[in-house]
Amino acid sequence: MSYIPTLDLAHWTKGTPAQQQQFAADLGKAYTDIGFVTITNHGFTDEMQAKLYSEVETFFGLDTDTKRKYEIASLAGQRGYTSFGREHAKGIPAKDLKEFWQVGQPEPAYNGPEYHDNVHVDERPDFAPTCVQAYQQLEGVGLDMLSAIATYLELDPEYFQPWVKGGNSILRAIHYPPITEDPGDSVRAGQHEDINLITLLMGASAEGLEVLNKQGQWVGITAIPGALVVNVGDMLQRLTNGCLKSTTHRVVNPPKEQWGSPRFSIPFFLHPVGKMPLNALAQCISDARPKAFDDITAGEYLDERLVEIGLKKK
Repeated sequence: MSYIPTLDLAHWTKGTPAQQQQFAADLGKAYTDIGFVTITNHGFTDEMQAKLYSEVETFFGLDTDTKRKYEIASLAGQRGYTSFGREHAKGIPAKDLKEFWQVGQPEPAYNGPEYHDNVHVDERPDFAPTCVQAYQQLEGVGLDMLSAIATYLELDPEYFQPWVKGGNSILRAIHYPPITEDPGDSVRAGQHEDINLITLLMGASAEGLEVLNKQGQWVGITAIPGALVVNVGDMLQRLTNGCLKSTTHRVVNPPKEQWGSPRFSIPFFLHPVGKMPLNALAQCISDARPKAFDDITAGEYLDERLVEIGLKKK
């Protein structure tokens, strides 16, 4: 895996039936082989991305005391601000070198305990509305991708819609500050797999994202301008009994001469409603691929993982 395949999402959303079938087949092959793909013509505009990054960088430029006004411990990092060094990768005690801001579902599918109000920043009145606008656009792109995934899995193209529309997705704006002293074992984001169904990632402000291939080699990944990188998360891997792969990835520290440069990244984690069962699909279980995961709901799995990465207490 020395590269990530690039697919044209317009072949799915506006293409002929033959183009749609080919897109679904190519997407399934990429997710079976490596778990990552790059998509173009997705509808999330350069203008929206630039506006979002501008607001994000301005927010993280606020002083620490101001940012901490918006850190709500009871929400386990699921809304608002999470301060530097609180999160770590599963199984890795060293804290990640990052702070972040999370935005949740502005239009919940129902009144459930996983939904919380988004946080407004008094000092930056355009910050929250910009994040919500980006959230809604990326949710639409994610739903298009899930329709193609459902087709590849020989499900109804609308299979994911009732579970994901209005679901518990998260927009996370991440700031990796300049490194001012020897970080020891800490890196910007320790090796991990994403919790959710799929993740949409727009181009970051600097290099650093690496993906682990089947040969155990770390491969650097950079989104081409205007494209989105979309990868499989653990929930989709569980649902497909491992047919679609949630690939290990990380964000490494830059060379020492670049420690003074910050990095910003804004992934969109597509989550279903908490009551969605992640039980393995029958068509993904066989003698050659026996059932590999216990039955669990998306909400139960999310809670389990939030404890493992240090954001929630048991």
